[in-house]
Amino acid sequence: MSVSHGFDAFFGGYLRCALWSSTDESTPEGGEPLDRNYTTADIAPDSLESARRDCRDFYDSYGHLWYDDDGDDGDAGHNFWLTRNRHGTGFWDGDYPTNGNELTRLAHAYGECDPVVGDDGLIYFYGG
Repeated sequence: MSVSHGFDAFFGGYLRCALWSSTDESTPEGGEPLDRNYTTADIAPDSLESARRDCRDFYDSYGHLWYDDDGDDGDAGHNFWLTRNRHGTGFWDGDYPTNGNELTRLAHAYGECDPVVGDDGLIYFYGG
């Protein structure tokens, strides 16, 4: 696995995970994973900016905690999405042995955020 550093890696990991772990709700069973038919370019500008603010705040405030566990910024962004949305995996599941529980508590404070495909074909984040 390559190590990625910096806010751009964190934010990219977060957005890619949002698309990978969410579906388009096009069927009663949930539909297709968003990353099958959409990219980060399909996220509505206001939602993208809201996500950037949450990510910037989390990254700037708590990045030292995953560095203490030799964490990678891209992976931390991925785990921030999973943890804040209570996907059953994330910071607490073992990759952050020193600070995983604290990062989990802090991520949960941001609230859950649901991506929804709008009538215009763009993805909107609701919640948080």
